[in-house]
Amino acid sequence: MANYNKFDPRLESLVVETATHWSPELAKRISDEDKKWLAAELHRHPQLAADIHYERTHTGFIRHITVTEEDIERLYREKVGA
Repeated sequence: MANYNKFDPRLESLVVETATHWSPELAKRISDEDKKWLAAELHRHPQLAADIHYERTHTGFIRHITVTEEDIERLYREKVGA
């Protein structure tokens, strides 16, 4: 049986919707503009997300990613190539 609480390439082919959640400590510190590109990048590369969950629906799965500070640090490092 699939583990819905970690990245799974098999489930990725069945994702029909995505949702982004923000950890409470980040929600107010990050601008809406930054939230937009951070969410897009994490959903473009879901294997990089530290907190991922798949919710089963009738037609496939919803991918839920909760953005953490570690995710942001990792994305910025990749973006600047450090």
